[in-house]
Amino acid sequence: MSSSDKAILSQFQLENGSLLGGPVEIPLTINIRQLNSVANGLVQAQQTLTNNELIPYSFYVDDIEIKESLEKYFQDQINKQIFEKILNIICVPKARFQVIPVERCTATIEGHLEAITVLQFSPNGKFLASGSGDTTVRFWDLNTQTPFDEYGKEHKHWILCLSWAPNGKILASSCKQGLIGLWIGATGKQHGTKLLSGHRQWINSLSWQPLHLNGSCRLLASGSKDTTIKIWDTHLFKTVFTLSGHTASVTCIKWGGQNLLYSASQDRTIKVWRTTDGVLCRTLEGHAHWVNTLALSTDYVLRTGFYDPSKQSTMNDSDNIDDLTLQTMALERYENVYKLFDTNGGERLVSGSDDFTLYLWKPETDKKPLARMTGHQQLINDVKFSPDTRLLASASFDKSIKLWSSRTGTFLATLRGHVQAVYQIAWSADSRLLVSGSADSTLKIWNIEKRCILFDLPGHADEIYAVDYSPDGQVVASGGKDKVLKLWRR
Repeated sequence: MSSSDKAILSQFQLENGSLLGGPVEIPLTINIRQLNSVANGLVQAQQTLTNNELIPYSFYVDDIEIKESLEKYFQDQINKQIFEKILNIICVPKARFQVIPVERCTATIEGHLEAITVLQFSPNGKFLASGSGDTTVRFWDLNTQTPFDEYGKEHKHWILCLSWAPNGKILASSCKQGLIGLWIGATGKQHGTKLLSGHRQWINSLSWQPLHLNGSCRLLASGSKDTTIKIWDTHLFKTVFTLSGHTASVTCIKWGGQNLLYSASQDRTIKVWRTTDGVLCRTLEGHAHWVNTLALSTDYVLRTGFYDPSKQSTMNDSDNIDDLTLQTMALERYENVYKLFDTNGGERLVSGSDDFTLYLWKPETDKKPLARMTGHQQLINDVKFSPDTRLLASASFDKSIKLWSSRTGTFLATLRGHVQAVYQIAWSADSRLLVSGSADSTLKIWNIEKRCILFDLPGHADEIYAVDYSPDGQVVASGGKDKVLKLWRR
C-alpha cells in the first residue's frame, strides 16, 4: 500500500481542549493547507458560521508542530507509532498580522548621564520611558526621536523599575531609596506633588491593577527588599494594604487578571495574595534558591489593556474614551486569552530561580507545580510567555535562551549565539520573533519557527541591561552601560 493510500483517524481540537466535531479519517499525505481547510470546516460547522473568512492555524501533535505534512511529521518522529487509535491534533490560531523584524539602528539618542537600567514602551507603543543610574526618568518622542523637555528628576538614587499603567496615562518609577514616582505619560510632568514613601529599602518590582478590573488604573503594587509588598492608591497617594509574609527580599510581583497578586522572593517561595483584603491565599514552594523572576500567561494582554495591534483603530489615544469603555474592551481581550488553557479558563505562572530551574504553576487553584523545567547551567535572569501564550522563553547567565511548551513545560529548543550572559528578552506581538540583550553588547533577533538567529545587531559599546519590543511590533529599544538609548527598526 502506498503512503498516499494510508489514512489515520484524527481528532481535531482547540488549545483549551474543546473538540472540533468527532474523529475524522485523514490521509497521511495531507499538507498544512489541507489541514487548514479541514479545521476551518469543522470550526464553521460547530459554530454555524455564515462568513467564509478562513482562520490560519498551526497544528501540533504532542507539542511538536506539523510543518509540512502529517507524513513528514511521522518521518521526523522516529519512535512514534503511526497507528495509534486516535491522533489528537491541536489547532492553534495564528496572529492575524505579521511583525516585520527590525534589522538596523535608526537612532542613537544621548541624554542620560549614567547607565540605562530599565526601559519600557507605553501600552500602545507611542511613548517610551527609560530610567538610569543618573536618578532621572526620561520620556522619548518616537517620531522625532528626541527626549521630552519635562522629565522625572525628583528621585535621588538609581532608577530600578518602571511600569506603565495599562491605560497608558501614568508611568510609575521606583528608586534605590525605596520611593515611587508617578508621571503623566503624555507630557513627562509629575503626577501629584511628591514621591510615595513607605518602604524601608529599595523597590525591586512594580505592578498595576489590570485595566479590565479598574478602568481608571487606580491601584499600584510594589515589592521591596524590606520583605513587604505595598498596594497604593495613586489618586489619594496613600497606602491601601501592606502585605507581610516573606522573610527575605521580594524580587518580583505580578498582578493577575483574577485580582490575585503573585510575589517571588529570595526566601525561595512564591506567595499568592488576594488584593481585595490583603489575605495570603497560598504559598508555592519548590525552588532551592532565590526566585528571581515571574511571568504570567496573560502578561501581554494585561500590559496592553485595550490596545490591539491587529486593529489599528484601537491604537489611538485613550484620552478620548471613557474609563468604562476602556475597561469593557480590556475585559473582552483578557477573557479571550484566559480561556486558552482549558475550557474553564486559567492563568499559568512560571518562576525562574538562582537554582537554574523554572517551575510552571496553576496558581489560582493549586499549590503543586505542573512542571519542573531543567537544562540551564546558570541562574535564570528573565522569563516571558509569548503573546499567544503558546511558548515560554527563558534567558540565563549561561549565555543561552531556551524555549519551552507553556502547556506542559516540555523543553523545545536552545537558542545559542550570545557569548556572555543574556540579561533580558522580549517577544514581538505576533509571537514569531524574540529579541535578546546581553552582556556581550549585542542584540539578537531570533526566528522562533526556525529556532535560529535572524539578525545580529551590534552597535552598543558595552553591556545591554534593558530591551523592549513595542507592543505594535514596529520598534525595538535598548539601553545599557554605554548610557545611550538605541532605537531599531526595519
